[in-house]
Amino acid sequence: MNRLGIESPRGLVAFAALTGCLVTMAVAALTGAGGVFAAAGLTGCGCELLLHRTAPGLMARLGRLHMGATSRFEFRCVLLLLLLGRLHVTGPVGLAAAMTLVLCLLAGQALHAALTTLIRRRRALAVAARNIDLRRLDISDRPPRRLTEWPGQRILVYELSALLGLTASLTTGDARWVVAALTLAAGSSLITVVALVPYLVRATRRLPGAAEVLAEVDAWLIRHRPRTVLYFSGPRERADQVARWLGPVAALHTPSLVILRERELLEALEPTPLPVLCVPSAAHLSQLDLSGVRVALYPANTGRNIHLLRIPTMQHVFLAPGDGDETTDVDPYSKVYDQVWVAGEAGRRRYVRAAVGVEEADIVEIGRPQLDGLRVAGTGHAPAPTPTSLPTVLYAPTRDLPAGEPIVRALLENERPVRVLYRPHPPTGHRSPEDHAAHRRIVALIQAANERRAAAALAANALDNGTFAADALSADALAPRLDAPHTDAPHADAPHADTPHADTPHVDTPHVEALRTEAARRRAELTKRIAALDARLRRADADEAMLTRDRAAPDPALLTEAEGLRREWHQAHWAASPPWLHQVIEGDTPTLHSCFDQADLLIGDPSDVVGDFLATLKPYALTVPAGLGEEEFRRQNVMARAAYPLGPGASAMRNLLRPLFDPSLDELRTARREVKEFLLGPATPPSIQRFTDAVDALAEKGEAVVRLRDLHTAPPPGAGRWSITR
Repeated sequence: MNRLGIESPRGLVAFAALTGCLVTMAVAALTGAGGVFAAAGLTGCGCELLLHRTAPGLMARLGRLHMGATSRFEFRCVLLLLLLGRLHVTGPVGLAAAMTLVLCLLAGQALHAALTTLIRRRRALAVAARNIDLRRLDISDRPPRRLTEWPGQRILVYELSALLGLTASLTTGDARWVVAALTLAAGSSLITVVALVPYLVRATRRLPGAAEVLAEVDAWLIRHRPRTVLYFSGPRERADQVARWLGPVAALHTPSLVILRERELLEALEPTPLPVLCVPSAAHLSQLDLSGVRVALYPANTGRNIHLLRIPTMQHVFLAPGDGDETTDVDPYSKVYDQVWVAGEAGRRRYVRAAVGVEEADIVEIGRPQLDGLRVAGTGHAPAPTPTSLPTVLYAPTRDLPAGEPIVRALLENERPVRVLYRPHPPTGHRSPEDHAAHRRIVALIQAANERRAAAALAANALDNGTFAADALSADALAPRLDAPHTDAPHADAPHADTPHADTPHVDTPHVEALRTEAARRRAELTKRIAALDARLRRADADEAMLTRDRAAPDPALLTEAEGLRREWHQAHWAASPPWLHQVIEGDTPTLHSCFDQADLLIGDPSDVVGDFLATLKPYALTVPAGLGEEEFRRQNVMARAAYPLGPGASAMRNLLRPLFDPSLDELRTARREVKEFLLGPATPPSIQRFTDAVDALAEKGEAVVRLRDLHTAPPPGAGRWSITR
């Protein structure tokens, strides 16, 4: 199903039914079975509508195979004419009229598609923008969405009209019904075509051309003189590579600019206070006045970076990823940059050992500014636990999901209960059928465990007159943690250090239940408010040109409100969930960093996810690949030197979970601090300060280079003047 783009069994049934309806209509048209034809056609319309809603991926794939909605509609129109010819209901004149109307309907559809394409292409500006004032370009509005979008649904309306008219003609024996229905459909199609003509004329005459747009952008660049540019090119799926640097760049105290090369990236970019330019054409990029820019930051190595690298007045910096793994490949292309910025000493050694032409003096350690907001164990900023909360284990694999099934099973069946947060990397489970099947099995395991815990909760409440279910689940599990020493600094405020003795009764009072219910209600309310705010920030009724015109400046109040609502949503989400409830997190929310704050232990594989979690100084475990010994695994992966190894089959799970219940058994606290500093840099000064200082220092170097260059290219004294000695 996944390969076809069908996401649900209902979609598969609808697709099979649609195929059957098309075959039935063809047979009915050849045999003259009008009633069967009409019934199959109406059923097919319902299947089409269901597939548009439940399997848009399948609809798009059929379109790429030239079997889209328009092709299917044309096929059914031909079958309708064939049926009318076989039935002799309409007579020669009626059949000719029906043929003429069908041709008009098809011509109207073709004209509509052509006009829509012409308008869309003409409205594609040479440069799209956000938070840049280009209102003087006088960009007109786009056509209403009801005229240009949902072609499949519009075709279904025309077909439904024709089928209802055919049904009426078959019932009454009067051909005028089907002719009237076809007239209505053809007339509606031609009306939409006529309605689009003024928008095409307006787009042709009033929308600015490339030269006018570039001149206006240049005027803005001259007025604002951005000093730093964040430059990115890549597919929409990689938008997170640039999104993670928007916050640090926005924190700079000098003007900055984001330059994207693909229009789809502009659509995927999160709202930001930074000015954003989308310049698809290299020729247009070369015409922009970027002479005031001194530092260009590149989050990814792509071929289109060369279009900005050719500008000599900038200092070019590659923001090197992969600091979570010393064995990460180093691209020799990195030598083209003036500097390479890494997180810590591990990144520096990686480039030095690779010997790809990057000088050690050009490697700068800036830490990871994105991790500065994480709660660090032992700093007094850990979230307050509920009195009976269970230890939380976050399982966040990025690959090899079949190997994760025994891990989750061992966590769920552990003698001392824990809460499991299962958050696979977003593409995981969709890369291969094996990963997808393993993902569904893991989800089923967690759902079954939640059902058992819910039943235990009900039984505990019934027997103990409201005793909180977690007491029944974890009385023996929580008790040993209370007697364990907590003198070590990193665990002085461990998330469960203050858990009261399990023998102390904790009653799920009406007040506690009311708080949880209120949190769930608040979460639902915040979800609606966030959706409404996103609709304001990402207007569905506006195209790229209108957003370029209307988003002339950032709205700080709106951005602050959005950030606050998301923060409140996460608080409400965790407060609304029972402390014993396992969770499967497949979407973007809760965020990975929010899950970090909840977790007491992370289980994962060597990846940036574990590298980020290392900043919290909480214990983590790494899965050891089959056939690789622990010593060799630690030698190959730096982060494994502070990790608890977990071999195939999760055989060491019981020992792995012991530090959760007795922090004195955590033998790797010191190692985690050492590896964290080696991979991510020292804790002080903060990474954002090191990033800002690096930008400022390189900008000053860039200014010096520009002054020296101007001095060398300046004409000699007296050059160009007339002299009698010449």
